[in-house]
Amino acid sequence: MEAKATTTPEVNSLQLVNKEGAFVRKASTFRNWVKADGSSAYPPAAGRYHLYVSYACPWASRCLAFLALKGLDNDVIPVHTVAPKWGVVTREGEPEGRSWVFADKDSKEIGGLDSHDPLYGFHSLRQLYQLDNPEYVGRYTVPVLWDTETKKIVNNESSELVQMFNTEFNAFAKRPEFDLRPAALVERIDALNTWMYETINNGVYKCGFAISQSAYESAFKVLFTTLDETEEKLSHSRYLAGSELTEADIRLFVTIVRFDPVYVGHFKCNNKRIVDYPNLWNWVRDVYQYPGIKETVNMHHIKNHYYGSHPTINPTGVVPVGPDVDFDLPHNRASQTYN
Repeated sequence: MEAKATTTPEVNSLQLVNKEGAFVRKASTFRNWVKADGSSAYPPAAGRYHLYVSYACPWASRCLAFLALKGLDNDVIPVHTVAPKWGVVTREGEPEGRSWVFADKDSKEIGGLDSHDPLYGFHSLRQLYQLDNPEYVGRYTVPVLWDTETKKIVNNESSELVQMFNTEFNAFAKRPEFDLRPAALVERIDALNTWMYETINNGVYKCGFAISQSAYESAFKVLFTTLDETEEKLSHSRYLAGSELTEADIRLFVTIVRFDPVYVGHFKCNNKRIVDYPNLWNWVRDVYQYPGIKETVNMHHIKNHYYGSHPTINPTGVVPVGPDVDFDLPHNRASQTYN
């Protein structure tokens, strides 16, 4: 029987399923670049560009990790976070749609983070998208790099934003020499990124957002086959591309750190947990404990978003208390012998 997809206007990724019931992610819309060489309309500048994120979102968390590792502080790229749970973003007379919203003006911090919009006092991210283009129709996703001078979205594709943060703001970075895409490893890093994107990063979503058994089982098989391959890869080197932390590790980390707390249960990715993979479990603790990274992980936002924002998956909205995953446990990746 053909799976029934939603007819509500697409405002979030939960709605992106095809007639076979499989989740099919759409490409990001805004794809301009900040360039230090003067080749774009967006030159790097301190304080001009603001980054809107959700600490729950793995794609946005890639960006947070790069900012932390490069030493791009809030005076260079101010960061604003949305509330963890989706809220209503549609207007009166429109079919109800939910996506990223900001906290009510009288609300206090959520999970230790201020989730208000300090620039415009907006209720939802939709308002920011439509400040750029009042005719915009589509999903209201994070991350968003916002230009305060032109009041335009520069880019909302995390894979491009992290590369901008790696090189284009070096004049303002505390650690400009720290390179997560060294030239000698770019080919290997890009191959790893491609290998893990559809299978792991997007693979967990293909499991969780599938609305047919066959689509779910197909994604499930690919996901765990690739996790097994990752476990084997990490027996050969401390990090994915060798002895140094790179972009590939950050791309994998943001999924793996959410795996046991969320994806095992909420997305039915329950063949094995990360703690059942010796190398992966050791590796994720290594990356989590890398200076600056743990501050980009907010488990309150992560769990409250997933369990509280997907009513077709978790209708009650009840957020589980466990599991108790201690990413601060010691690891031995630095002293481990690799074959």
